[in-house]
Amino acid sequence: MLVAEALPLVQAYWPLLLIGALITHLLSNKYYNGLNKYPGHPLAAYTNWWRFAENWGRRTEETHQDLHQQYGDIVRLGPNVLSFADPRAIKIIYGLNKGMTKSDFYPVQQAVSNGARLESMFSTQDEAYHAKYRRSVNNAFAMSSLVSYEPRVDSTTDAFIEQTEQRYCKTGNSCNFSRWLQFFAFDVIGELTWSKRIGFVERDEDVDGIVAFIGRFLSYAGPIGQMPFLDLLWVKNPLKLYLQKLGFDRTVFPVTKFALAQSADRSAEMEKIKQDGSLDERRGADLLMKFTQAQHDHPEFMTDKQVLASCTSMIFAGSETTAISLSSIFYNLVKHPRVYQKLMSELNEAAQNGTISEREHSKVSWAESQKLPYLDAVIQESFRVHPAAGLILERVVPPQGIEILGEHIRGGTIVGCNAWVLHRRAEIFGSDVETFRPERWLETKPDQLKEMKATMFQFGAGARTCIGKNISLLEIYKLVPTFLRNFEIELEKPGTEWKTWNAWFVRQLDFKTVFKRREMPAAV
Repeated sequence: MLVAEALPLVQAYWPLLLIGALITHLLSNKYYNGLNKYPGHPLAAYTNWWRFAENWGRRTEETHQDLHQQYGDIVRLGPNVLSFADPRAIKIIYGLNKGMTKSDFYPVQQAVSNGARLESMFSTQDEAYHAKYRRSVNNAFAMSSLVSYEPRVDSTTDAFIEQTEQRYCKTGNSCNFSRWLQFFAFDVIGELTWSKRIGFVERDEDVDGIVAFIGRFLSYAGPIGQMPFLDLLWVKNPLKLYLQKLGFDRTVFPVTKFALAQSADRSAEMEKIKQDGSLDERRGADLLMKFTQAQHDHPEFMTDKQVLASCTSMIFAGSETTAISLSSIFYNLVKHPRVYQKLMSELNEAAQNGTISEREHSKVSWAESQKLPYLDAVIQESFRVHPAAGLILERVVPPQGIEILGEHIRGGTIVGCNAWVLHRRAEIFGSDVETFRPERWLETKPDQLKEMKATMFQFGAGARTCIGKNISLLEIYKLVPTFLRNFEIELEKPGTEWKTWNAWFVRQLDFKTVFKRREMPAAV
């Protein structure tokens, strides 16, 4: 009876009812979880569509800096999202506090194979699962493993130097340096993971459209990750995944397709490792072999699916972030001639006094790079001014809540820090934080240096620190001095500035350069 009487009213006044429901929803968002006391963009408190639109604008790292400069150390980014700028929050949010899990932002980045999500160490929200995963493969990423990986990095470096000489030095052609460094980073990952370069450097092209795909994927993951339910309506729609399992939709991510092909070529070898757990160390074990060995050692956890997820995540995360860091280093060198010349003086002196040994293509070893303090300062300063990730690394507060910077944050709230904000703390890095000045890493007192290093957030922090950190550092500390010993780098158009594009990682565009062959002093 009541329904019959109410129906005509609903039909007559549905626009007003709809508006009323919307206003109620927006006000509920504003006062959700007691977050209305924290300042932020006027629209952020009402809807996550603001976060979506802001990320779609591709300048989120600048917006976050501006918001914290205007409102202070705690800024509201969404109805249920807080960003923290004080470095003291790092240990609380990313430390060993139980229950601080990753948000729904991360599963958006899971690859898909045959209708199944590939839950990687990076994308999983299950802390127990992550801990088991990390223990299973930790040996493959330990600092002690760098010695065995160095020849593989050298192999790709040789090809990179030779192709740079042939394609750019001898021809005088300009180089899209950021893209060229992407090709290097992707081929190194191919060498490390499957003992086989993917072919980017030799062919000077985007093999199988992998680079373009990852660019599109990150451009999707950034904004969609601000409203993860949209991913369930599109890429990971349950109906779509079900149809894939039945074979009606045979769409395969290019990265997953490549990883499957590489693994299939070595199925007999991998089956042997699964059976006896032994590796042929004579030619050096690649990551696929070590992941498969982990499958032998931890059969209750590591499966074929996890091995595939580990391989694909190497391409997704391991290459993109390293290429961004390399671009930052070289760009800041050519934009700061004084720093460039000072670093070259260090390299020249190191060659003359025997710190650097003579090798083909003037390659610098990992051990030698660790004896070059100004090189280290340049790399650290480049990490500081242009960290790869341009969004907060989101964590969900456990049900009981947690205290951060003297504020009790209720359970279920999403919290996080943005490296672009942390790396510009004047009380930590000095009043000239907007200036690229590597000397800050050499001049400071030990206690202050310790605080600076603790604030650096380019690889994350805590138990979920990027597991590929050591591999990335190996590539960077070897390629930068080696490339500088071989080539002089100049901007194609002096005085031009590059452009950046922040979908999730802050990629660089329009970094056009020309190279000239350099004659370095011979090592003793």
